This record gives sequence, structure tokens and C-alpha cells, in this order.
Amino acid sequence: MKILIIENEVYLAQSIATKLGELGHVCEMCTSTRDAIKSTNYDVVLLSTNINGQDFIPVIETFKKSIVLLMVSYISNDTVSKPLSAGAKDYILKPFMIEELIRKIDHYQDYEKLKKRNEAYEKYLTHNFSTIAHEHEHLNVELPVFISSSFQKYSDAFAFKHANKRNLPIHFVTLTDAKAMSEINSFTQNAIIYIIDFHTLKKSDRKAFCELIADKQAIVASTDKIDDIKYKVIEIKSDNNIFEQGDILPIEDYVKFIVLNYQAKFPDTELSKKLGISRKSLWEKRKKYDIIKKK
Repeated sequence: MKILIIENEVYLAQSIATKLGELGHVCEMCTSTRDAIKSTNYDVVLLSTNINGQDFIPVIETFKKSIVLLMVSYISNDTVSKPLSAGAKDYILKPFMIEELIRKIDHYQDYEKLKKRNEAYEKYLTHNFSTIAHEHEHLNVELPVFISSSFQKYSDAFAFKHANKRNLPIHFVTLTDAKAMSEINSFTQNAIIYIIDFHTLKKSDRKAFCELIADKQAIVASTDKIDDIKYKVIEIKSDNNIFEQGDILPIEDYVKFIVLNYQAKFPDTELSKKLGISRKSLWEKRKKYDIIKKK
């Protein structure tokens, strides 16, 4: 990591830089906030709040994309409270052990990585579920609940939307995992447990499974029809009934489905190429199926 140390006690700054450098970090030092804001390309900023007569808020705002840790000699509104409110992540009280400083740096670095990864996952899920046109009217249902759908994606959307609506963390478990039962048993009630592949569970094991999830916030998904379950079962069907048949689709039905669902995504030249037909044939298919191309 690239670390900026803003400290007017030169020997302290050099000591910190030497020890962090031994761990592979690249450190730069400056003794004033005015010099500090000339560059913003740092992963971590160690800011001493003992520099007299200088305003720390512009520094924190300048490095809002970095991890700003305060180095303080005493705790007060000016040295800790205001800088934390302005966006600094944490503080460490002088004198401190370098190991404690490194622990804080590692902690916030891991936090930032997880935050960015979570943002990417949220963006991906939102995009992935955007193709599901209808909203589920059952999001207020009490758990445990079973979801039956020919499309796993529909059950996925239900589970993640339910967890998001209730602002609860979600755990994912597949019943194809040999350790699934013990994993489910370890979860507490303050989280959603999304369990898939119920159809793979032996009938002789289903009673024990239902007893296991009795006091859990569980959403259980199956791509088969669910019978003889004491809990509520929600069946989610696709808007495209041709995929609910469970059989190999006739070519004409497949072409109709593709044209209906992908004509807004691909130009006719590319869509006809993917279907292996000519543009004229694609036009004829639209006329045959009474499909109006949206502009």
C-alpha cells in the first residue's frame, strides 16, 4: 500500500515509515496539511491532529477515497469527534505500538475491499433480476416458506428481494452439500437462510429437515413440485409458459420466445444470425406470430 504520514514530529514519522516499509508498504511524509493535499494518490493517510494552527477537515475531504486514521495525543472534540464526523475512519492514541496501528490499517483495508465487493454483487444482482418483469406479491410472507419454480432465477430473486426488504443478512446453502444440515443448524434467527436444491433431498430426510428449519428464517427453493409440506408453499411461474412444459421445445416455440425477449437487445442483423435465419425470415416470423417490434 501507499501510505502518507502527516506528522510534525519528524522522528516519530520516520520511525513509523521505517517499520511500515519493512512490511512492504511505500511511505511518504510531510509536516503540514498544506503540503499533504498536493497529491491524493494514497491508500492510507495517517494524520496527526497535534499539528498546531492547522485545519484538518480539508485534508480529510481531500482524501475521502483513502483510509484516514488519526494519530492523537489526547481525545477532544477537535482532535477526534470533528475529524471522525468529517470522514476519518478511526483514531489511535499516542504513544502506540506499531502492531496496533498495523491492525487498524489491515482492518479498514479489509473493510474497504468487502464494501467494494458487496457493491459489485448488489449491482450484478440488480441487473440479473431486472429481466424478471413481475414483482412477487408474497414478500410479506412469514418464514419458513418454500418456493417452487421451474426457474431457479425466480426463487433467487424472491430470496434476495425478501432479505433486502427486511434489511437482514442472507446466508446461502445448497442441500447438495454434505455439511448443509449442520450449517443450517448453526445459523441464528437474525438472518435469512436461502436453501436451494430441496428436490435433491431424500423423502426419508425431509421430516428431519422441516423440523430443523422450524425456528429459522428460511426460504427453501425447489425446481420440482412440492407436496406434503406443513409450511406455506409459493409457486412462481414464468411469464413465458412455453418454458414451463418441462419438455424439449419445438423449434417454432423457441424462435418465438427468442424474438419476443431479445429483439430489444440485439439488432435484426445479429438476432437473425444467432437464430441461424435470414433477416427476411425473421421479418416473416414476426408477421406470423403477430410480434410488434418496439422502437
